[in-house]
Amino acid sequence: MPGRTAYGFPVDFENSEMLRRAVAHLGPSLPLLTDLGERFAAAGHELALVGGPVRDAFLGRTSPDLDFTTSARPEQIEAILKPWASTTWDIGRAFGTIGGYRDNVTVEVTTYRADAYDGVTRKPVVAFGDNLHDDLRRRDFTVNAMALRLPDLTFVDPYDGLDALVKRRLRTPAPPEVSFGDDPLRMMRAARFAAQLGFDLAADAAEAMQAMASSIEIVSAERVRDEFSKLLLAPAPRRGLVMLVDSGLADHFLPELPRLQLEIDEHHRHKDVYEHSLTVLDQAIGLEGGSGPDAVPGPDLVLRLAALLHDIGKPATRRFEGGGGVSFHHHEVVGAKLARARLRALRYDKETVKAVTRLVELHLRFHGYGDGAWTDSAVRRYVADAGELLSRLHLLTRADCTTRNQRKARRLSQTYDELERRIAALQEAEELAAVRPELDGHQIAEVLGIRPGPVLGRAYAYLLSVRLDEGPIGPEAAADRLLAWWADQPECR
Repeated sequence: MPGRTAYGFPVDFENSEMLRRAVAHLGPSLPLLTDLGERFAAAGHELALVGGPVRDAFLGRTSPDLDFTTSARPEQIEAILKPWASTTWDIGRAFGTIGGYRDNVTVEVTTYRADAYDGVTRKPVVAFGDNLHDDLRRRDFTVNAMALRLPDLTFVDPYDGLDALVKRRLRTPAPPEVSFGDDPLRMMRAARFAAQLGFDLAADAAEAMQAMASSIEIVSAERVRDEFSKLLLAPAPRRGLVMLVDSGLADHFLPELPRLQLEIDEHHRHKDVYEHSLTVLDQAIGLEGGSGPDAVPGPDLVLRLAALLHDIGKPATRRFEGGGGVSFHHHEVVGAKLARARLRALRYDKETVKAVTRLVELHLRFHGYGDGAWTDSAVRRYVADAGELLSRLHLLTRADCTTRNQRKARRLSQTYDELERRIAALQEAEELAAVRPELDGHQIAEVLGIRPGPVLGRAYAYLLSVRLDEGPIGPEAAADRLLAWWADQPECR
């Protein structure tokens, strides 16, 4: 029987140096891991660190939370955690999970599982397991099916997860048809890991995804949305998005994306809208961060959704013109409607839907700026229409330039630089970010002698348009303009 290292690993194990580095990376958590392991062992139970924290330790990453699996049942887990943690909570007792918090560390401890699914609702029928190997087999990918037994830190890898990690390959512990059949969301998780970690998908898993893509439709919209958002917020979403499209998964929850792959013929040429959209997303991500008042900290979900979806109105608006031209008139308006419907179907919150939809609607507005001939009124309206989305609109507009013509790209960039300078100058002079009519609602009501209601709202909107068109004109002049406008309204006759 081979000897063992100080960490409990076989000395002849070829990846022992990797294991030592992984445990060293867990160094700050080792006292906590040992303490918990000893507490569970003293109570007669097994405990192991599993999943993401183990995988990330090999990658030199730090997981925000620590996940454990144990032979103890939920009530036993709770009894062990209560004296140790400053607080505990029931994450999902029916599923065997109890949470705890101590010294700025969150832990989740789950009873060994052997889930089964009903094949219709995707709700797991919980069956508690009795050993670590079976628990690891039910996990999504072998890179997440590695464990460290506690407190002795023995490495457990029955499905060669470390080998897959070294090869940057996503494999399933069980046959992929079984794994994806148990929970189709794992197919989306594969795309997310591709985006987050830069991994490739094993050939058998890729084939299973294509064959089983339609089964994603039985997963709740909320779960699909959350997984898709995690993918978009990854460092390199393109890799995962391509996997979603190539596998056919996107056809079932985001069909607008694969539809961007418009057929191009030799007589009617236009830019590849699908590749363009992915490039715009890449470029928008590259513009996140920075400094200054207009910076957009990354990762920003609203900006990334808008970049990906900004041209989804093009397939419905494509028209072939004479001379081989192609037009997409009003695709921004159509695209905004499509984006709103799709994001609502995915159960995104109202603010996200509103913001993304507005950015899609506004993404072409800059191109009316042309050679910089916009009036101050037009610049004010650009700012007012964007509102709090102005910083994101700046980045989306810049990212939307994917031309290979360097001269054209420089010209567009310089033109937008000029627009931003004009915006900054007007903002400084007129406080555009907080632009309001020069009479408030009470003053408008007093001047016109009316009560609050729809008519007052129309009057307010009129004065706002005066403010945007002409800039500050003073309260007295605003009152005169208001009375002149009122004289032409049916209500005053």
